[in-house]
Amino acid sequence: MKFVKDAELDQANLRIVVAAIAIVYISLLGFLPGQSLDTYLPVILYIVLFLLASIVLRQVIARWPGHYPARRVFGMIHDYTGTSFGLVVGGEAALPLYAVMVWVNLGNGMRYGSRYLAIATGLALLALLIVYRLTPLWQAQPFMVLMLMITSTVIPIYAHLLLERTRKASEEAIAANLEKSRFLAQASHDLRQPIHSIGLFTACLREARLGDEERRLVDNIDRSLLNVSQLFRSILDLYTLDNGQLLPKYQVVHLGELLADLLRQNTEAARWAGVELRLRPSAHWVRVDPALLTTMVQNVLSNCFKYGGQRPVLIGVRQRGGEVRVEIHDQGRGIAEEHLPRVFEEFYRVRQLRDKDVEGVGLGLSIVKRLGLLMGMDVALRSRVGHGTSVSLRGLPLAPAPHQPLVRDDARQAGLLTGLKVCLVEDDHNVLLATQALLERWGCEVQAQLSGHDLVSDCDIIVADYDLGNHATGIECIDQLRAQRGVAVPALILTGHDVEKIQAALHDRQIAILSKPVRPAELRGTLRDLSQGAVTG
Repeated sequence: MKFVKDAELDQANLRIVVAAIAIVYISLLGFLPGQSLDTYLPVILYIVLFLLASIVLRQVIARWPGHYPARRVFGMIHDYTGTSFGLVVGGEAALPLYAVMVWVNLGNGMRYGSRYLAIATGLALLALLIVYRLTPLWQAQPFMVLMLMITSTVIPIYAHLLLERTRKASEEAIAANLEKSRFLAQASHDLRQPIHSIGLFTACLREARLGDEERRLVDNIDRSLLNVSQLFRSILDLYTLDNGQLLPKYQVVHLGELLADLLRQNTEAARWAGVELRLRPSAHWVRVDPALLTTMVQNVLSNCFKYGGQRPVLIGVRQRGGEVRVEIHDQGRGIAEEHLPRVFEEFYRVRQLRDKDVEGVGLGLSIVKRLGLLMGMDVALRSRVGHGTSVSLRGLPLAPAPHQPLVRDDARQAGLLTGLKVCLVEDDHNVLLATQALLERWGCEVQAQLSGHDLVSDCDIIVADYDLGNHATGIECIDQLRAQRGVAVPALILTGHDVEKIQAALHDRQIAILSKPVRPAELRGTLRDLSQGAVTG
């Protein structure tokens, strides 16, 4: 509907401009040799009235936007009446006003479609016939009139063919995009499941008593899995951005804690890359979408791991006025100046002769830039060859600290999972086994179920997959258990579907959501937060 409103308003704006140009043109005719301004005063006066009426019509369109066929047809009649009057009264010198007829014809057709193009063409031919009947000059030149009528017919027919071709191409593109959306939605769910289960199984192996050789093998599996997960997330992030489905969900968050949590989740990745992560403490509270900011910082850190040259990476926060910025500095090989203008382009990678094969497809910084624009932030990058690269995420607005903020006590949290009763509902057998094994290694008592049918539990926390086949959704299982217990048992949804869709289905329910594949550290931290909420609540 917005497109229709803008199209009609654009037509109204252009009508005013054309009327003003017509007044200037007709006025200039009166100053030509052998011409008198008095001859053209009736035309000028009429076009002035036409201009005033056009301004009123524009205000009506702006005040009441929408699709009103009668108003559009009235606009065409208004245009053709003014043009016809000028052609009749202005004589031979006013013939260039015929161009206005062509504009009215094509303008309405291109803006509103073939139906309005046909109406405009019919009105144009009628206007030409009226001018012919009222103008002796035109009656004396019937072939000129025939040429004008043929022109007023052939051009719209050609425009109609172009419109139809464009419409069909647009429909095909929309259909292909919908098909791609369905494919990616299904593929994302199907691919997340095995990646998720492999990650949990390797986490179980890591906590087992392995020899050095076996531990190195597990490290290699984990490293490869991390690369696949990051690539998968990048492709899905790009797809979501391209479809305009991503909207920021702002919260007031403790920036220092958010960055500290992210660094804890990247401990293993930093160790594999030989990079030491250093974080300058920050006590700032900011208003931001924490998930989007986490993705931005994660993508920058991933580049630091790839190109940081096994040297320390520093993450810090700086305040300027009412805003803060997150800065990430590495001491890697740097980026040559000629590459800097293109580093935020999709799929652009800086490759050098004899460069090692680095995983990735060049989407990370592009996604960082686009997420920043989505939240009104600016992303800046500085780099010197041989000295390293600095990325600055600017424009995070400061926010007052919420009342009685939670104080994290990692020493106290470390044992919160021991003895925790977890009701686990997952319809994928491999994912169920992997999640159960990992939770039990963390000291949880797990009641594992493949479906939510006749579910009964005295658990402390519910962990459920969202899509449980034809039986129920994870949300329905959580509602069922909460109704049985009479209390809002802390709950977590693990999903391979679009998180936005799940959040919309939650309404006002207090349920945490994690998107598969879930990193073990992320899962463990979420369970700790939920369990502490259960204890303190």
